[in-house]
Amino acid sequence: MELRPLVMCFALCVVYATSKPTEKKERVHLDEPLSNIDHDDVENFDYDHEAFLGQEEAKTFDQLTPEESKERLGSSKVHLSMLVERIDEDKDGFVTVEEMKNWIKHAQKRWIYDDVDRQWKSHDLNGDEAVSWEEYKNATYGYILDDPDPDDGFSYRQMMDRDERRFKMADQDNDMKANKEEFTAFLHPEEYDHMKDIVVLETMEDIDKNGDGFIDLDEYIGDMYNQEGDSTEPEWVKTEREQFTEFRDKNKDGKMDKEETRDWILPNDYDHADAEAKHLVYESDADKDGLLTKAEIVDKYDLFVGSQATDFGEALTRHDEF
Repeated sequence: MELRPLVMCFALCVVYATSKPTEKKERVHLDEPLSNIDHDDVENFDYDHEAFLGQEEAKTFDQLTPEESKERLGSSKVHLSMLVERIDEDKDGFVTVEEMKNWIKHAQKRWIYDDVDRQWKSHDLNGDEAVSWEEYKNATYGYILDDPDPDDGFSYRQMMDRDERRFKMADQDNDMKANKEEFTAFLHPEEYDHMKDIVVLETMEDIDKNGDGFIDLDEYIGDMYNQEGDSTEPEWVKTEREQFTEFRDKNKDGKMDKEETRDWILPNDYDHADAEAKHLVYESDADKDGLLTKAEIVDKYDLFVGSQATDFGEALTRHDEF
C-alpha cells in the first residue's frame, strides 16, 4: 500500500534540482503551510522556528542549549540591530504584525532565490546574463536530444514540451530568453500571478489520467492514495472523498473543471504568513500594545529561534535583493 498524506493541496510538477530531468518531478505546494511540522506550541516551537527563519535555514543551524541560544541572540547588538533593521520596515523601533508577516514571507522565499541562483549559473552557458530556451534545453535535455533512442525518451520529450510551454509563458517579452525574473517565474510559477494558468493546467494534466480534461473523484483520490493490496481505507481518505463531493465539485457534476481545480489549488481564504505573524506577536507582546520591541523578541527567544541561533546573524544578512 502506498500512502501519501495530503499536505494542503498538491499542484503541478517542478523545481529541477539537477541539470537532468528525473522520472517523476515533485510538485510545488501552492498553499503549503510554513512548515511540515505540526503547529503544537505545547510540545515545541519547531513550526514557529521554521516559519520565522525559513525551513531550509532552520535546518542548517547548530544545536545550542537554551542558555547559549539566549546569550547569542540577546547579548549581540549586531544580531538585535539586524533583527530590527530587517523586520522593522519603517524604522520606528517596533515590529508590527504586518512587518512580521512580510519577514516570514521573506524567510520562506529565501530558498527559492537560492535555487534560482544555483540554476542560473548552470544554465547561462554563454554568460550573457540571460538564459535562452536553447541554453536551458541543451543543458537539461541535451543528452536525450543527442541519443536517437534514449531510455524513456518519450516521457522526457513530453517533459521538454511542457517546459517549453511554461518557458514561453514566463518569457514576457517573447524573445525566448529569460532574464533573472523570468527565469524565476519559469522555475517557480507558483510565485507569479501571470503563471497561475500554467500551474492549473499542469496540475490537471498530472491528475487527469483518462485525458478528458477534468478531474473526477477516482483521479482526485488516486493522486493521493493507492489502495492496492489493502481492503481498508484510512479515515483521511474518506474525509477527502467528502471534501471532493461537498466542496471541490461545486457544480455537482462529479468532476472538477479548470475553475474548480483553480479554487482547489489556489485558495484565497487563508494566509499562513498572516496567521503565524499574529501568533508570534500575540505570544511575545508582553505589554499587549500590538507591537514588539527588541526586549520582547529576545525574551521570547525560544519561540523565534529556540536553540537554533548559531547562524542567526547570517540568516538576517543574506539576500539583500529581498
